Amino acid sequence: MKVKIVSMEDFPEIDRLKEEFEVSNKGEICMAIGGDGAFVKAAREFDGPILPIRSGKALSSGFYSDLSLDDVNFIIDNLKAKRYTIERLENKIEITHKGKKYYAVNETTLKNIHTEVNFKVYQVNGDGREEIYPYIMGGDGILITGVTGSTAYNKSAGGPIILSPNVFCLTFLNADGPYKNPIVVDANKVIEIELAKYNGVLDYDGMRIAELKPGDSFRVRLSDKELRIIRFKDKKESLATKLDRIITSRMVKEL
Repeated sequence: MKVKIVSMEDFPEIDRLKEEFEVSNKGEICMAIGGDGAFVKAAREFDGPILPIRSGKALSSGFYSDLSLDDVNFIIDNLKAKRYTIERLENKIEITHKGKKYYAVNETTLKNIHTEVNFKVYQVNGDGREEIYPYIMGGDGILITGVTGSTAYNKSAGGPIILSPNVFCLTFLNADGPYKNPIVVDANKVIEIELAKYNGVLDYDGMRIAELKPGDSFRVRLSDKELRIIRFKDKKESLATKLDRIITSRMVKEL
């Protein structure tokens, strides 16, 4: 089996994996070793199924990984025997700005630069658009995410955890207005955000796209680019287990 390996560090277990598999940039699968950063990097670089593997340094590292490097023998044996399934996790978020498309794994955000950013939210219908709100939103900005990013920045910002790959979510960042709740949007919808006042920064997965000024806009939708992950039947963690792992790792223990 040919595999691609994406890792943020040179872990000793990687040498073992290289002995057992043919490592190639055009592998059948991609192993993302480390934390969520390695997973997002792998998802940007590789279009096939991804196997997230925690480094083992922190319990919270890698929300979507069911395994750690301590399971390296299990991983090798089951990959070679093809005892695994491939699961569609989500479709990447597509951002269109000035005719160019970008694809986010975690989220895309519009953020204020100095004090706040004011913007309007529209739903695109054919060649036209209609306002979702009859007023201008104000605050630190807006975050748009799907399944993967819903447990990252979105969760910290008070947004929902998303379990369906067929929706995406708009979460307002410290919104100042009569309506502040997140909005869940169907996969087939297109949303347009237009700046009304003050400049803002548009980025995706922490990478900058552009600085926007009043009158500038961008559109977001679920793309047709699928993010798929590899699962092993005997090692699949439930959502409750994953949340417990993260919460436990962040608790301050009494001395």
